[in-house]
Amino acid sequence: MTDNTVPARKPARAFFSSGPCAKPPGWAPEKLATESLGRSHRAKIGKTRLQLCIDLMREVLQLPDTHRIGIVPGSDTGAFEMAMWTMLGARGVTALAWESFGEGWVTDAVKQLKLEANVLRADYGKLPDLDQIDWSDDVLFTWNGTTSGVRVPDGEWIPDDREGLSFADATSAVFAYDIPWHKIDVATFSWQKVLGGEGGHGVLILGPRAVERLENYTPSWPLPKVFRLMSKGKLAEGIFKGETINTPSMLAVEDAIHALEWAKGLGGLEGLKARSDANAAALDKIVAERSWLGHLAEDRGTRSRTSVCLTVEGADADFIKRFAKLLEDQDAAYDVAGYRDAPPGLRIWCGATVDTADVEALGPWFDWAYAQLTAEAAA
Repeated sequence: MTDNTVPARKPARAFFSSGPCAKPPGWAPEKLATESLGRSHRAKIGKTRLQLCIDLMREVLQLPDTHRIGIVPGSDTGAFEMAMWTMLGARGVTALAWESFGEGWVTDAVKQLKLEANVLRADYGKLPDLDQIDWSDDVLFTWNGTTSGVRVPDGEWIPDDREGLSFADATSAVFAYDIPWHKIDVATFSWQKVLGGEGGHGVLILGPRAVERLENYTPSWPLPKVFRLMSKGKLAEGIFKGETINTPSMLAVEDAIHALEWAKGLGGLEGLKARSDANAAALDKIVAERSWLGHLAEDRGTRSRTSVCLTVEGADADFIKRFAKLLEDQDAAYDVAGYRDAPPGLRIWCGATVDTADVEALGPWFDWAYAQLTAEAAA
């Protein structure tokens, strides 16, 4: 086969978007339970299914009983902003930003909440110096930078004797990495990432120090209803037992339950991690075999194994847009252009809902698209 020959084999499932991500293998709408659909989320069946979803998340995440878990509005963004609006302002704030969503939390803290935050930044593909963090502050960070392909190496940089709270946006990290929950006071994510679930719902995890903050501190700014975690001076415990603040989509809940039961069938967290690791290794091999491909995150120790961001030699934003369109038009790979705020490049989701064979099939398609575009440029 020459480089400009259309490859014979396509990925069986060409879904490589970093959000919403690929559904679990074998997913079909008829596999979802439907008894709760059309029923009130406050009816017994609704609350039972919501509680089951919470229990399954706790089981698969191996979340200790010290931490509460609740389903909240607004996807990961809503969950993280809920935590910021209800808990920040009690002490200083340090915000880490090495990609677009981290920058979003900086904007919220500085421009919306008017806090004098200490901001530690790094370019796309790198991490800021974690040793420079003042842990007398509350600290905001993304565990896995979905738009930069960079993750924190582990949780060892978070001290056990921290004075401030650790706030982890973990939306493309949970279900893919070991997260030391005793290091995390607040964590957020959405089902649409590693579980391949539907968007619109966030998950908020609170450790005991976060609960203590909520019960002993009242922010100076007003809180909208969908952010209110307190009732009569106490934590609204019902939120963490399936009594959601506003009306959830029970169809999205059933979709999440299906994904979590699929994850249990793999062996839980270990099975999910193994699939993601295999996918990332398959993509690493493709990159290593091509001189014109590279990793935006050069340090393997902090390189994402879910949202993997690639550089393409000589590519600008227009080249990447046409590269991605060529693959989409052939139904070979969908949604692989890098995030709009990131340097021009490709972004391949390697989370557990993707099959390794489909990642392996990408190599010849990358060659074909690259050859097509470079030939056009040379003509």
